[in-house]
Amino acid sequence: MRTRMLSIGIVVLAFAAYADDGHNGNNNNQNNNNQNNGTSGLQAGVVGSMPGAAIGGISSGGAPWVVNQGQVQVSPDGQIQVEVQGLLIGPGGPVNFVGTTGPVTMVAASLVCGGSGGAPVLVADSSVTPAQLNGSGNAQINQSVTLPASCIAPVVLVRIFNLTQPAGSQLGPFIAASGIAPNMGQNQNNNQNQNGNHHGDGDHE
Repeated sequence: MRTRMLSIGIVVLAFAAYADDGHNGNNNNQNNNNQNNGTSGLQAGVVGSMPGAAIGGISSGGAPWVVNQGQVQVSPDGQIQVEVQGLLIGPGGPVNFVGTTGPVTMVAASLVCGGSGGAPVLVADSSVTPAQLNGSGNAQINQSVTLPASCIAPVVLVRIFNLTQPAGSQLGPFIAASGIAPNMGQNQNNNQNQNGNHHGDGDHE
């Protein structure tokens, strides 16, 4: 638990630095007629959740989850994009469900401002855009939120979405969140190398 919270803390600091870099590049963005006005938004990886955690008052699921690959982007106009691959129940979960998505078939995204002790940006159930989580643990979420005037230390949560629940309770616990993992950089480098090799093969055809 202490290691996971440390990872979230590192991400919070990284977000703050990322935002500062965006403001430092304001003049260049204006010269390029960039409508973001120097604010680059947020980009981060995705890590699975562990039981017993809470971020922004939202509890994690009752089983450990792992993510093979994942990326979160939040634009300055409140567009949230989450892509996950291999979001599955991990070791320590129910034996029959390890390596699967269990009963979870749909997910949605929530934005929390203020880090783990902050508050979620409220979105009505009717405005939530759930996404299918397939049997391999792959999903693409596109969610629009109205950002507050300032969103310090943003965290994006991937939450269970249950259509069978009554309105107001369809968004469930989170099973993944924006963050970093020890092997995340290595996975990204491997993917880039693989993509480079594919491009190289195409050049010889």
